[in-house]
Amino acid sequence: MILLTYLKDEYDIVVVGAGHAGSEAAIAAANMGLKTLIITMNLDGIAALSCNPNIGGTGKGHLVRELDALGGYMALNIDKVYLQSRILNTSKGPAVHSLRVQADKIRYHEEMKKKLESTENLTLRQMEATDIVIEDGEVKGVVVRDGRTIKAKAVVIATGTYLGGKVFIGDLNYNSGPDGRFPSMLLSEGLKKHGITLRRLKTGTPARVNKDSLDFEEMEVQHGDEIVTPFSFMNDEEDIRREQVDCYLTHTNEKMHEYIRENMDRSALYGGLIEGTGPRYCPSIEDKVKRFPDRSDHQVFIEPESESTKEMYVQGISTSMPEDVQENMYKMVRGMENCEIMRPGYAIEYDAIFATDLKSTLESKTIKNLFFAGQINGSSGYEEAASQGLIAGINAANNVLGHEPFVIRRDEGYIGVLIDDLVTKISYEPYRMMTARAEYRLSLRQDNADLRLTKKGYDVGLATEERLERTIKKEELLNAAENEMKGIVLTPKDDINEKVSSFTTPIKTATTLLDLLKRPEVRIDVLLEKFPIETELNRELRLLLETEVKYSGYIKKTEERINKHHKEENRILGNDFDYDSVPGLKKEALQKLKQIKPETIAQASRISGVSPSDINVIMIHMEIEKRKKEKRSE
Repeated sequence: MILLTYLKDEYDIVVVGAGHAGSEAAIAAANMGLKTLIITMNLDGIAALSCNPNIGGTGKGHLVRELDALGGYMALNIDKVYLQSRILNTSKGPAVHSLRVQADKIRYHEEMKKKLESTENLTLRQMEATDIVIEDGEVKGVVVRDGRTIKAKAVVIATGTYLGGKVFIGDLNYNSGPDGRFPSMLLSEGLKKHGITLRRLKTGTPARVNKDSLDFEEMEVQHGDEIVTPFSFMNDEEDIRREQVDCYLTHTNEKMHEYIRENMDRSALYGGLIEGTGPRYCPSIEDKVKRFPDRSDHQVFIEPESESTKEMYVQGISTSMPEDVQENMYKMVRGMENCEIMRPGYAIEYDAIFATDLKSTLESKTIKNLFFAGQINGSSGYEEAASQGLIAGINAANNVLGHEPFVIRRDEGYIGVLIDDLVTKISYEPYRMMTARAEYRLSLRQDNADLRLTKKGYDVGLATEERLERTIKKEELLNAAENEMKGIVLTPKDDINEKVSSFTTPIKTATTLLDLLKRPEVRIDVLLEKFPIETELNRELRLLLETEVKYSGYIKKTEERINKHHKEENRILGNDFDYDSVPGLKKEALQKLKQIKPETIAQASRISGVSPSDINVIMIHMEIEKRKKEKRSE
């Protein structure tokens, strides 16, 4: 049946997809005062935690806190519904400390849906986008399945793994989105029609098993932290404290590995059915067995999905094996001998774009006011998606309002690292933040995200006055405490050294309280117990001050590197730069530069295949052209 297209409704911004990227994009645009529509194929799939039911982790926790600092919603949502909270990497330096929490996936969806429904300027609708409307190189709206055209001044595409979604369980495969929901099968053709290049990527998930069928006595229990760290800077520990749910650790074994090897030809991945590329650092169990033949075991984490279900997530055993193989191999894991699979594991293949076709704002380089965010950009992970959604939503709103683009640089945040990597590096597998190289990580810690970014979020019209005031107060308290500790001078008297000797070696010369804190073995809680100050600092601020003081020398060096880096960031290339006119560029560099079209010299220097000598050649050419132009104008 052919449906007649007709005009229906008009919005400033239309967001396609209501996963983590789409939700953040829509909330951001609406909170900036734009009339926004968010459409999704199923209202029951909003912000679904379709794979692992957790938020945060290495690198990812930084993204969530930065998103919160800017005025996003993921952190506030997860603080409401977490089941267990842990700070990871505490044995390492503060730069890599990362908050990770188990989420109640059912409540997480419910709370995000409530937020979308209650946000002013935001309309939520269940419908399927099948095409976009392009006129003179600019997006003008979207077409939905019943034929109507919805006009828009800007469009954000955030389709996740639903676009062209196909599920694989052994030799069984069928068109589907995650969790058995309908896929989006028509929009792919619409995008291709407008010159947008698509590729196939793949991800996967393990089975969900019945809690009552597991023997937790055979597993290692993993408790949450006694003192909970909120994800949102708007919350204090006492605001979110609750009884936590335990997780558990067990391991695979050689018997299981041998069984997998015997059935490897039945895997969809190794049976040749899947054409898409999966994430290298999140392999399926059959991939682990294949790639690491010398490993006798692999970790398996048993994690709760929700307080309202007996389903448990089996992290570490994602698979595309047939269901009968899954049933047998899961029962070979210690503590899972009698496990009952409630949902089988599966691999899912989907359509994605090459993010190198996007600007740093996540706007298309070829179609004005068309933005992309989330897994369609070749990334993986809820946190990566939400961060992109926020930036896409802000910039879609800025375009409509006629404001300047909003970009987070690499030296300003992990969000900047994420987006810069996506738009400059041609990756043939899903991008993961946890494996990314952040050059300035000592400055980009999760504890100072608000100090780095909240003012930017406020200036763009997203972070609230209350959030800004909390950040200013935090900064004032830190400065006051630091100045006070600078002013307290300890002399090597017997009574002073008696106190000092209880936690470090005695002092031999006059020493400020701040200098004493610089000693590696000195903990701020112990120091301030012996030598109190008037400025009152809570636990969060004490730890932050301790980190800033102990690493002040390294932080200063980082800041010097950042200042040098800014010079390169400020040297603009742009879409129209004529690389063919640059003599001496190597062939590979010329090809990559013409393909990616970096916005700045700094971006160009991060493209694989572009060497420092290529950058020097470009800069010399730019200087020559600049002098020629100046001479002509004389």
